[in-house]
Amino acid sequence: MKIIPKKLPLIVLFLISMHINAQQTPALLQKNAITIQGATAHIGNGSVLENCTIVFENGKITAIGNVSTQVKGTIINASGKHVYPGFIVTNSTLGLAEIDAVRASVDVNEIGSMIPNVRSLIAYNAESKIVESMRPNGVLIGQIVPRGGRITGTSSVVQFDAWNWEDAVIKTDDAIHLNWPNSFSRGRWWEGESRAYSPNKNYEEEILKVSYFLKDAFAYGKIIQKEKNLAFQAVQGLFTGKQKLFINADGEKEIIDAITFAKEIGIKEVVLVGGYDAYKITEFLKQNNVSVIAGRTQSTPIFEDDDYDLPYKMPKLLADAGILVALNPDGRMERMNTRNLPFYAGQVVGQGMDKEEALKMITSNAAKILGIDNDYGTLEIGKSATLFISEGDALDARTNLVSKAFIDGREISLNSHHTTLYQRYSEKYEMQKQ
Repeated sequence: MKIIPKKLPLIVLFLISMHINAQQTPALLQKNAITIQGATAHIGNGSVLENCTIVFENGKITAIGNVSTQVKGTIINASGKHVYPGFIVTNSTLGLAEIDAVRASVDVNEIGSMIPNVRSLIAYNAESKIVESMRPNGVLIGQIVPRGGRITGTSSVVQFDAWNWEDAVIKTDDAIHLNWPNSFSRGRWWEGESRAYSPNKNYEEEILKVSYFLKDAFAYGKIIQKEKNLAFQAVQGLFTGKQKLFINADGEKEIIDAITFAKEIGIKEVVLVGGYDAYKITEFLKQNNVSVIAGRTQSTPIFEDDDYDLPYKMPKLLADAGILVALNPDGRMERMNTRNLPFYAGQVVGQGMDKEEALKMITSNAAKILGIDNDYGTLEIGKSATLFISEGDALDARTNLVSKAFIDGREISLNSHHTTLYQRYSEKYEMQKQ
């Protein structure tokens, strides 16, 4: 009996810490109609509606515009505020890794080179604290992509308020991802080799390996097989148009080789990821109907003779040429960078792009590239009520203050580890003032 009082404080502290660190409980299905009144609505297709009313029921937008006669349910006064469709991140590893230094929390890649049967969806952690921290900036949907190998695996599209991956999924196995070989490579500096770029002697051989694999997979799909080949099965959607091929390539030669290869082998839809030199060959991209997921704009040029502002203006250069462009928070800290997605779009505005056109790169354009534009990406009647209310311009870090957010009509929590710490230390300094 004397042991219990000694352990009781430890138990209480443990329960408190579990409560503090717990994932926010996903919101319940929308039961009652909700009306947002008086907001400036940024539709996501380039248009803006002032003093707008938005009504949504059962997770769908039922009215938008000057529809005061259709006001119903809970009324939210958003006068002077802004409403946006939920921002969409493409080519992300959110939910696949939590702490890089803790191997057990990292599930970004698997062993092997041609592993399209590796599905990111079943590894997606809906309770990730990193995922949770996206929502206060309006990032509500993402394409979750595995890394590693030549053909890295199969991605899926999820929403960021769910109990598990089954609840989170919006589109299952939407695309296959390929890391195209580099025609030039740097020496292995850790073994004393030069850091300078030199021709990759194995470039053609590496391409042939991809070619053999996909040709064999195509042949596999044409005949009845007694034994299953999971890798070949995983890519059949590329040849039917059900799946897109996302190709990671940056150099001009690599981009041309990769897209030409994909079209010749019978792959119907191709998306270029990164595309550092894509602005040089926009006519080629348009002829082949290739969309581009550009890298993050808040970065420095790769080569010393590039324009100093090339990463800043790259998306505008592509969009001005008629290319469908979305933005991607690539880089070493990609998962953390994702919360800055709206500000990458804001960076493009600083390069002269119209604000609503820049907004499309993280809303409607991203939805089109991912094939979810029938339900997401814009504020339109019949589409999902996945949207948020901001106190000001959501593309500006100073005014992106999200007060309410909804996914499929469900009002989600905007609390996160960051907001908890902010409140904690705000109270500390307030107490010190007293």
